[in-house]
Amino acid sequence: MSTHVQKPGWFTVNVFNRVVAWMTRRGISVWGSRVLAVRGRKSGEWRTTPVNLLTVDGQQYLVAPRGHVQWTHNMRAAGGGELRLGGNVDTFTATEVADDEKAPLLRAYLKRWKAEVGVFFKGVGPDSPDADLRRIAPDHPVFRITVTS
Repeated sequence: MSTHVQKPGWFTVNVFNRVVAWMTRRGISVWGSRVLAVRGRKSGEWRTTPVNLLTVDGQQYLVAPRGHVQWTHNMRAAGGGELRLGGNVDTFTATEVADDEKAPLLRAYLKRWKAEVGVFFKGVGPDSPDADLRRIAPDHPVFRITVTS
C-alpha cells in the first residue's frame, strides 16, 4: 500500500477548510461539499473534515486527493461514518475501492474539482490517459459510500 500523504498548508487548514466547513455546517454546499465525521481509530472520538462528495452513475464516493491522510485511516478502521450538510446527517458504510477500479472515478473527480485539488495528482488531469490514472491510483484512497439512514 502507498503511504503517499500531502499535508495541507497553513492557509488550507486555518482559512479554506474552516470557511468551507462553516458554510457546509450551515447547509450551504460548496460544489458538493459535506462535513465528514468519522470515529478516530485510537480515541473513538468523532473527527471531522470537509470533503467533496462525488456521484458517478448514481453511486456516491469519497476521494482522498491528499493521499493516505488521517480520515482515510479512520475510515478503514470504522467502516463508515456520517456526512453532514446543515442539519441533515446521512449515516453510511464505506467500502474501499480497489486500485484497478479507480481510474474512471479519479477522472470524474478531477473533472469536477481539478481547480481545487489538481495540484495533488502529480500532473495527472481529467484528460490524462487511463495508464496515468492507474499509476497514481494507489496514492489516492477512494471509498464507495452506502447511506444507511
